[in-house]
Amino acid sequence: MSEKSWKQIRKSEMIPLVKPFMPPRDVLMPALENILYSGYIAEGEAVYQFEDTFRQYVDNPYCLAVNSGTAALHLAYLLENIKAGDEIISTPMTAEPTNTTIAVTGAKVVWGDVDPNNGLLDPKSVRNLITEKTKAIVLVHYAGMVCDMDEFNQLSKEYNIPVIEDAAHALGSKYRNKMTGLGNNNTIFSFQAIKHMTTVDGGILALTNGTDMERARKLRWFGLDKKKSRLENDITEAGYKYGMNNVNAAIGNVQMRYLDSIINTHISNGKYYDAELKDMSGIELPNYSNHTEPSYWLYTMKVERREDFIKMMESNGVTASTLHHRNDTHSVFKPSERELPNMETFYNSFVHIPCGWWVTEEDRERIAALIKKGW
Repeated sequence: MSEKSWKQIRKSEMIPLVKPFMPPRDVLMPALENILYSGYIAEGEAVYQFEDTFRQYVDNPYCLAVNSGTAALHLAYLLENIKAGDEIISTPMTAEPTNTTIAVTGAKVVWGDVDPNNGLLDPKSVRNLITEKTKAIVLVHYAGMVCDMDEFNQLSKEYNIPVIEDAAHALGSKYRNKMTGLGNNNTIFSFQAIKHMTTVDGGILALTNGTDMERARKLRWFGLDKKKSRLENDITEAGYKYGMNNVNAAIGNVQMRYLDSIINTHISNGKYYDAELKDMSGIELPNYSNHTEPSYWLYTMKVERREDFIKMMESNGVTASTLHHRNDTHSVFKPSERELPNMETFYNSFVHIPCGWWVTEEDRERIAALIKKGW
């Protein structure tokens, strides 16, 4: 297909950076109708089925479904008993809920610097920030790339500080040949609209023990034990309205049938770019941490003259964007402000290009060819 004819076809259609996947109508709608007209649309069997299926996917028996990844983060902080006056080391290279949820607890965010090559939280920076006030380390497997878990697990063991993994971008990623969501006591996943898999909104908190699971189960529903009737309950710790409902879970149950195919396409496209763009002038591809396998929610790289690159791509029908706002520049985090030289280096040149399930082999070949032509 010639460049001219492709542009005519794509004249009003950009290849998007993110796009929600929905199962075929004839598969999804009957499942939704069954729930909508069942007489029970709140948290119930559909939610518990979704939890069971997800547990099998990540091979972790302790997975709790909630109404958002943000709710899962808040529960993770509560389980670690984070409170006002505590410090949590975190990353500015993430979506805002990673850190606004810390602020809700009253704890102070302490910014760790990032690896300037990939934007992931740098364990060497974190090591230098640990004090007696440090109650947790929160890392983000940004854009589907997995942090240096060898080093973070060593830090956690050495200082007896819990690591909380924000895997909102990293469903299907792996560390030492196992799914993300097995290594530390708190790992969160998000099923918000544009993630690898969506339930319109929703999340999972993955844990490592039954005691925390039971506490989290109560905290997600006001402090009530839903295994008992209201009349038998005694609230000993106030909780929240964080439960997933059967409607979102019904979508999730159908989505799980397609999850392997969706994630495998992200990974296939990401690996294609890894190979095609390697050693190209004007581009620096990320280094992936040892013993990890990314799931490429977004394809991330650093480019020279980023604005020119974005304009060139968009003029050819391909969305390119930085997508996220560095969290340390928000006014709410003014008390945490400090110099982050590696963050400056990364943030000034990184960009994302489409690599999701909607990117066909023809699309990815065109995208790579466009980049190779220069900008």
